[in-house]
Amino acid sequence: MGSFGLHPVLIISIIVVGYVVITTGASLLLRSRTNDQFMVAARALPVGVVGVVLMSEFIGTPATVGTAQSAYTQGIAAAWSIVSCIIAFPLFGLVLAPRIYKSGQYTISGAIATKYGNTNRLITSVISIYALFLVNVSAYLGGAAAISTVYKISLPMAALVTAVISTTYYSVSGLKGVAYVSVAHAIFKYLSVGVTAVVALHLAGGFSNVVHHMPAFYFTWDGKIGTSTIVAWTIGNIGSIFATQQIVLTMSGARNASEAKRACFYAGIWCVPMGILAGLVGVVAKFIYPNMKSIYALPIFIQHMNPVLGGLVTAGIVAAIFGGVATVSLGMTSLVVRDFVVPYFDLDESRRLRVTRIAALLVGFAPLPFVLLTPGLLKVMFFSKALRTSVALVAVAGFCLPNFSSPKGAFVGLLGGLVGATAWFFAGNPYGIDNTYIAAVIPIAVMTFDHWAFRARRAAAAAQKAAEAAELAAGD
Repeated sequence: MGSFGLHPVLIISIIVVGYVVITTGASLLLRSRTNDQFMVAARALPVGVVGVVLMSEFIGTPATVGTAQSAYTQGIAAAWSIVSCIIAFPLFGLVLAPRIYKSGQYTISGAIATKYGNTNRLITSVISIYALFLVNVSAYLGGAAAISTVYKISLPMAALVTAVISTTYYSVSGLKGVAYVSVAHAIFKYLSVGVTAVVALHLAGGFSNVVHHMPAFYFTWDGKIGTSTIVAWTIGNIGSIFATQQIVLTMSGARNASEAKRACFYAGIWCVPMGILAGLVGVVAKFIYPNMKSIYALPIFIQHMNPVLGGLVTAGIVAAIFGGVATVSLGMTSLVVRDFVVPYFDLDESRRLRVTRIAALLVGFAPLPFVLLTPGLLKVMFFSKALRTSVALVAVAGFCLPNFSSPKGAFVGLLGGLVGATAWFFAGNPYGIDNTYIAAVIPIAVMTFDHWAFRARRAAAAAQKAAEAAELAAGD
């Protein structure tokens, strides 16, 4: 890899710092002044803004840099990691978004608790925090790769810079500030990946030249990824959207249930171009740099741009970090505060907001020690989605099949999905079976067994309870 001289780095730095200062200043002006604004923006966000924030994780650093990294070795089919959101988001909007919105809950654990009780609230919260923590580990690594490419600093130092900037940004502004500034972030994300794709194709001598010289699998619909993995990614995206805390949190910020549903359709459509562009960049990077580390497949092209373009693209990557980390961290913070602070401490509004901001800082810096242990951005990102798939299935059962299974069945299903998917992931997905399938099958199997095996017992208990109530009423 080449490197920038001092003068181009200075120009890039001015652009990036200017972008950071402007967007941070805007988030401060729009910052949350109450806990309700911090968490759900007082349910007053326009539908377009909600749609932009919904897709933040799915076009964030792990997605864009991770898709390019995967495409580098497995083909443009890696774009499915983002493109499959065109199925997942609208499905969420049709099936679950209006139901959760009308429930008045703004945490996925709270929504499940309305159907399955407080014990399931806590295990759902633990699973969700674990999954979102992994997302931020990936986000910090992707951001660090871009920063280290431009400034020639180590990955750990770049990850620290990423954590300091992004955590300061979101812990002050909350959802109200993050949501509106996310529109600017989305524009810069699109701009950065689009410009990178144009520069990459120019360096490669055009798309046809790349196609002519690269192995054919790089341009097939499934590449070296395979149908099974693409289906698993689609399931993972559906599951993660159905059960991701920041999705529920952001959707809850819409003005009404109808707008929440419409925002989901916008988010799905807007994800498609980003997936295709990121996949294309990864393939071209393989053509030009066949022997480099795949993590640099997207940021490597910054070095071939003039300083102004390089600054805009780097700002776009910074935007991806801000948008993704901010919404994910807000999701974790809301779970920590709502499920592990509010029920056990008597806090007034001002103290609750102060505790929320402290929790936000802790959540922001917690992923740092684990950044260098990440085996691959997409692998970790989709493992986190697998974990959320278990939660999604329980949530759908609770809202759409209210008489299916019991609180105990839901608890065992969630716990089994957590343990099974984690064990399968760290075992390296034996027999080529993706951990997403394990996370999906276990809760379904457990809850189905619970439903049929104990159906007669529950019916008898309900009949006895009804008879006792009737007898008591007759006695009165």
